[in-house]
Amino acid sequence: MKLAVKNLENKAAGDITLDDSIFGVEVRADILHRMVNYQLAKRRSGNHKVKTRGEVAGRGQKPWAQKGTGRARAGDLKRTQDRGGGISFGPVVRSHAIAMPKKQRQLALKMALSSKVSEGKLIILDNASVKTHKTKPMADSFVKMGLSSALIIGGEEIEANFARATANIKLIDVLPTDGINVYDILRRDVLVLTKDAVNNLTEKLKG
Repeated sequence: MKLAVKNLENKAAGDITLDDSIFGVEVRADILHRMVNYQLAKRRSGNHKVKTRGEVAGRGQKPWAQKGTGRARAGDLKRTQDRGGGISFGPVVRSHAIAMPKKQRQLALKMALSSKVSEGKLIILDNASVKTHKTKPMADSFVKMGLSSALIIGGEEIEANFARATANIKLIDVLPTDGINVYDILRRDVLVLTKDAVNNLTEKLKG
């Protein structure tokens, strides 16, 4: 399929042919849902932790006699029912990551790209390069292009001026090609790819 290429002034800059095996895949919500869960689970730190009865500071001395006090039996004061005691079945440090085959992850990325194409929310830029690092000219360019919520994918590296100019614009994310992911594509309304990004993705996902 062919798509028009634009520049940052929202003017035509030719066209580009997209690979149907990457940008024309049938979209399945279940695969995208699974991929988003995979990403969000993987980024969880999993460092929440409570102390068990064996880890609470304190002596193991019997606090009172077994019989004759009128109180319940107690071996120590680190029990779960005691104030300052341990916690039963509380959270421990662990990984929340879940497994997902590499081929399914690649398929999910193709589906995310294809979903933007089918919705008419994919824009191809000739390049992501600007002369100044000022935010206002960049924000004005986005207004001309009708971008209020977008993920912009540059080439292998993001040009320094472009990165600085977009850094403070709300709901605009900028990533290099290697940083592209399903969650960020879906959480923004429009996907913007440079021609370099299209070529890099095609080479990466082909086959």
